[in-house]
Amino acid sequence: MNVAELRGKDEAALAKELHELLKAQFSLRMQVATQQLNNTAQLKKVRRDIARVKTVINSKDGQQ
Repeated sequence: MNVAELRGKDEAALAKELHELLKAQFSLRMQVATQQLNNTAQLKKVRRDIARVKTVINSKDGQQ
């Protein structure tokens, strides 16, 4: 996920993206807990994507 792509989206699309990422993070955490996740780097990637989306949302709120 690219920051430039995120900045091009409106607030509703960013909120939807954030919701989907949070659901994915929950799913990955459950897979880790049940030892079904082989690639644990996915969890780190999702966490960073969530941070990117939140940063863009906060920067858009600050500009208005």
